[in-house]
Amino acid sequence: MIEYALFQRLPAWSQAEALVRYGTALAQRQHNDWTVTLYVLDNRFVELWAKNGLSVTTSFRAEATTLEIAEPYLEQMDITPLLNT
Repeated sequence: MIEYALFQRLPAWSQAEALVRYGTALAQRQHNDWTVTLYVLDNRFVELWAKNGLSVTTSFRAEATTLEIAEPYLEQMDITPLLNT
């Protein structure tokens, strides 16, 4: 596990590696030619944008709600198990 504060201090190229290694992938979507994966890392949401061997991480502002963060991924998510509870 890696703390989010330490993750933020890593160089950009190292953040992508750390995110894949220590984060938990929650959902994935396509945006133009990019594959965007939503991760949770130390109770924070982080996206990994990947295209042609290039990886870029993005974080969300503290006041962003879970619904605002998850909204672009909802079309690809199977929420059937949640409806059966």
